Amino acid sequence: MKTITEEIKQDNYKVFALLSKYLNDAPDFIEKEEVDELVESGVSYEYAFALLLAAAFGLDIVDNVEDKEFFNHYFTKMIHKLDVNEYANNPYYQQIHIPTVKIGDSELKYEKFKAYEGFVCNDIIQTKQRRQIPQIGFFQQEFKFPAILEKERIWMTITPNEIETMREPVEQAVGNVLTFGLGLGYYAYMVSEKESVESVTIVDNNQEIIDLFQQYILPQFKNKQKVTVIKADAFKYAETDMAHGKYDFVFTDLWHDVSDGIEMYLKMKTYEKQCPDTVFTYWIEKSILCYL
Repeated sequence: MKTITEEIKQDNYKVFALLSKYLNDAPDFIEKEEVDELVESGVSYEYAFALLLAAAFGLDIVDNVEDKEFFNHYFTKMIHKLDVNEYANNPYYQQIHIPTVKIGDSELKYEKFKAYEGFVCNDIIQTKQRRQIPQIGFFQQEFKFPAILEKERIWMTITPNEIETMREPVEQAVGNVLTFGLGLGYYAYMVSEKESVESVTIVDNNQEIIDLFQQYILPQFKNKQKVTVIKADAFKYAETDMAHGKYDFVFTDLWHDVSDGIEMYLKMKTYEKQCPDTVFTYWIEKSILCYL
């Protein structure tokens, strides 16, 4: 693998710092009218969005050579206009209807992205030069998505990011499946729909999340008879019970993002040797590997 240069390291740091501030402080900063005006001049919606974002970050891509190169390396590969219908037609969205209910500090409800609001939509792409390019999406209209809030803060969601980053682990799942981490049951639902999947065992240690799932979501599964939920610590279960379960496929989704995922990812990897015939996959593994 090519050694990363100091310049690229600095560029990677810069793009993530800029995006972190944008996504945390003002993800709905860009206005439809501004995008439309640029599109009328002949550029794509993605390029118009990228131009406005770069301007908001104070980049001068006309007269400053370094800013222009930075823009071309990252922004032109980073922004994606997504189709609302593509995600609204996802089987989980079609089959599962989310009520607004609360158990303890955990609340189940719909949240939404505003039109032209930016959000992370897929794994980080790493180039041959080891530039790390985040993937940012936006819709041209409002988009509602299921969420669990904990103490009134968004804790778990099913957005395009979850759908895209779970696509391969869903396609690969076969036989008796074990998943660490429940969330809103998206992964469990999608693999339970597969004829090649015989059973789905979910391990999670949050009783409130389990209660919300079992009372309001699991009854809507068409193949709920395949699903078993076990309340346990994921790592203790991996150490003491996983090998005995004779699982064919294991998917781990215990973290919120790369920052809190690296340590847990590396720890869970140590248990793979106990099950040499089992296939192991991990949520946002491609993004995590960018930092290892």
